[in-house]
Amino acid sequence: MPRTALPGAALVVAGALAACDRAAPARGDSTVGAGDTSAAVAAAHARTNDSAFRSLQTRGAGVMGVDQYTSAHVFESLPDGGRIVLERPDAADTAGVRTIREHMRTIAEAFRKGNFEAPGLVHGQVVPGTRVMAARAGHLSYAATDRPRGAEVRITTTDPAALAAVHEFLAFQRADHRAAGHEGMSAAEHAQHSGAGH
Repeated sequence: MPRTALPGAALVVAGALAACDRAAPARGDSTVGAGDTSAAVAAAHARTNDSAFRSLQTRGAGVMGVDQYTSAHVFESLPDGGRIVLERPDAADTAGVRTIREHMRTIAEAFRKGNFEAPGLVHGQVVPGTRVMAARAGHLSYAATDRPRGAEVRITTTDPAALAAVHEFLAFQRADHRAAGHEGMSAAEHAQHSGAGH
């Protein structure tokens, strides 16, 4: 699947560039140092990342059917593959739990067929690892399992190329969703330990 232009992506970039222009020193202004411009660029970059994350969350809600800010993701790499967990904060949210379970069964079936369109739509690009996972579909298995507050998809393989692709896929998902790498680890702890603080 080719990289798709995101709606509003040009506006995000234009906004970041405009922020840099506003924060950049006027020509001939010797009172503003180079460090100030770097700070402005860093601040614009942070705003761009926040806008990109909001867009990701919005697209995720559209694809997955549940509010991404109030749902919890885990993307865990395991020696024989990995797993994707998606849960609501409260099992009493039966509609949200049901929606997650349906979504996870749907993606497990799509992934079995080598179809990674859903993650591509959420992330607005071809997700790293998915080309190899699609090409090696016969060497991977996907099992959706219900959990009290949602569901998980367990991915397994004995194929080294498929395993490396699964780990690449999960690492990208973990970083882009700002999610935990295993249960019991908060997304903030993951960011702290991985040096990927957002």
